[in-house]
Amino acid sequence: MGQRYLIEPFDGSDRYATERYQGAAGRNWWTCDPTLRLLMRRHLGDGLAWAEPHLDRLGALMGGPVAGWAEETDRNPPRLEKYDKWGRDVSQVVMPPSFHAARDALMADNFTSPAFAEEARAHGADPAALAAAWTYLLDQADIGMGCALGTGGDMVVSLAERHAPADVRDRVRAIFANGFYSGEAAQMLTERTGGSDLAALEATAVPDGEAWRLTGLKWFASNANGSAFVVLARAATGDGVAVAPFLVLWERRDGSRNGVRIRRLKDKLGTRSVASAEVEFDGAEAFLLAGAPGAGPGAGAAGAGSGPGAAGAGSSGLATMMKLTNASRLGVAMMGLGVARRALVESICYARAREAFGRRLIDQPLMRRKLAELIVEVEAVQALVFDGHAGPRLRLAPALVKLRATRLGLTAASDAVEIHGGNGYIEQWPVARLLRDAQVNPIWEGGDNILCLDVRRAMVRESAHEPFLDRLEAAVAQAPEGSGDLVRARIGDLRKAITVWSGLDPEVAEARLYPLAQLMADVYAAALLLEQAGWEQRELGTDRKALVARLYAEAHLADHGPLRGLDRPASDLDRFDDLLEGAVTL
Repeated sequence: MGQRYLIEPFDGSDRYATERYQGAAGRNWWTCDPTLRLLMRRHLGDGLAWAEPHLDRLGALMGGPVAGWAEETDRNPPRLEKYDKWGRDVSQVVMPPSFHAARDALMADNFTSPAFAEEARAHGADPAALAAAWTYLLDQADIGMGCALGTGGDMVVSLAERHAPADVRDRVRAIFANGFYSGEAAQMLTERTGGSDLAALEATAVPDGEAWRLTGLKWFASNANGSAFVVLARAATGDGVAVAPFLVLWERRDGSRNGVRIRRLKDKLGTRSVASAEVEFDGAEAFLLAGAPGAGPGAGAAGAGSGPGAAGAGSSGLATMMKLTNASRLGVAMMGLGVARRALVESICYARAREAFGRRLIDQPLMRRKLAELIVEVEAVQALVFDGHAGPRLRLAPALVKLRATRLGLTAASDAVEIHGGNGYIEQWPVARLLRDAQVNPIWEGGDNILCLDVRRAMVRESAHEPFLDRLEAAVAQAPEGSGDLVRARIGDLRKAITVWSGLDPEVAEARLYPLAQLMADVYAAALLLEQAGWEQRELGTDRKALVARLYAEAHLADHGPLRGLDRPASDLDRFDDLLEGAVTL
């Protein structure tokens, strides 16, 4: 055999010095995020002094170990052990060590736990804002873990507290003793007949004493290794058939194995850290999470009220479940924001290090334009998502915020791949996973069309546009002096648009829901940015957020005329350094 030689890689240029290309991982995501620090200062007030050490520790955890474990779990995803050594169906989902390490670390520093919330209140800090910061930082590392920890825990606990028998309620309390993120819950709605068309559900439940026996197949159930499931099924009674939510646990009341089997795990494009599966129920012990079901008015085919909640249950349980689904939509919106923020940071890190045509990418005008656009869009969605989590409870907010945030996550991840060039398409670089993960967010908890139908339902049935418009007016009233005229005008235009839309032919009105919802989201984001800008000017005496608000309004609300804005001032380039320094500190 001939002698083998090790060929050293060519390293004749400092462009190949890998230490120059540190991305977001390994950084403290609290200290490198001025936008989050600004938000926490605004939302926490005097409570920030107490909260800051916790946020600093959390930023190091998420940007360091959790981000690293996320990459390991993506390469080594969950697997299914279908049978034990005796051939018995055990349907056990085996999670990789990296998943358990991340979960344990997150639960040890859980901002969503009741104990942490109580301590935060005692120190004058808003627990809702801190919980939002926790999920925001987690979703930059791994939205799959965010799903695994956060899917439906609030729904399970809320419904069980209202409707489950006392002993079952106690079991649920024990499972989620450390907060909604501690018990790994799952919502099981989707069947082969479709996801949002609840009238087409085939799973059935029949009474069996105090419990029910549930039979059916759920086609796409995320968090299949969870501890407690909320399952939708058609409940058959002497009064008719209606869709209702049921609680199913892995074990029956007597401690024996429940009639739950996992057929297979889904081979997914992304979010590999959450186990998604086809789950079969075979006479599983279940508990009705509603009042006595009856044949509700929406039990037929979905029509004008199609989408979640269209199939009536004749009970408060399904209505409560759909309200909690809106809270889940805000969670998915946060995932979209988390991906977008991570994509932005990775893009800036790479553009600062990579050279082309004799200059760093970040010094070149076209790249500055792209990065300025990303900064503005991410901060606009950040304003939307945090207002949804820590601001007033608006009925229209979850659908509109999810509509905008999840789409931005996808486009920002795509932009990050492009900015990285060929490297971005390689799995060893971080942005390929971001793009794979981001694609699911527009699907989870209802796609764009379902969200638009929910906007219609909220306006038609609840006049939800009235408090929404009031919120926009109140936000713009806080704008810096001399600004906000364009947004005020667009609020007036939006009022007119809603009036015109309400008079359209029903078929046309449904087709026009998407542009109407987009206009709502545009004006909502612009108004919130102005509100933030006013606060920044009054409290800090600076005007960076006013710049962001102006650039966003110009991009989304201005009439650019036949020249498409080519002749407008280039403030995105003239003040690029201000935009950059206020977005990422490296």
